[in-house]
Amino acid sequence: MEEKIEIPLSKKKIILLLLAAIAFVAGGIWIATNPERFIPNIFKITNPEIIRIGGIVGILFFGAAGIYGIKKLFDKKVGLIIDSNGITDNSNASSIGLIEWNDISDIRTKQVMSTKFLLIDIVNPEKYIGKAKNGIQSRLMKANMNMYETPLSITSNTLKYDFGKLEKLIKIEYKKNKNVG
Repeated sequence: MEEKIEIPLSKKKIILLLLAAIAFVAGGIWIATNPERFIPNIFKITNPEIIRIGGIVGILFFGAAGIYGIKKLFDKKVGLIIDSNGITDNSNASSIGLIEWNDISDIRTKQVMSTKFLLIDIVNPEKYIGKAKNGIQSRLMKANMNMYETPLSITSNTLKYDFGKLEKLIKIEYKKNKNVG
């Protein structure tokens, strides 16, 4: 019998991320409509139009994150599946589905501010970037590639699972399944 580990999406975490996105959109609206109030305080920028543009960028970015959060809230798919084929990821906006064990060359941990994530180094990044479902996902994966030298990353931010346990589990399964298939 094949062992399959399924980790569900955490609706509670997704709701918290959605509430944060809403708060940042509201902040972006406030900044965009009242840029002069922020002149001496934001990075010593004195041009209200630049501050307004920053607010609009915040509205667009966090608005998109909010729309994604709403979509994830109603997503019935499992967040992460780990089996003998590899890791099937459905946990974030750049998730691409199945990442085959034999395509993985290394698994690294990275932390940016308070968020930890696993970087999945792969032999042929273009194979996975080519699986992108749309232009936004492709750009996210290319941005990951530029920053971290891999297009694939996994975090527990939307999963019903602790990051430390997730990291340990994936590394154990990688060692167990690498070169098996």
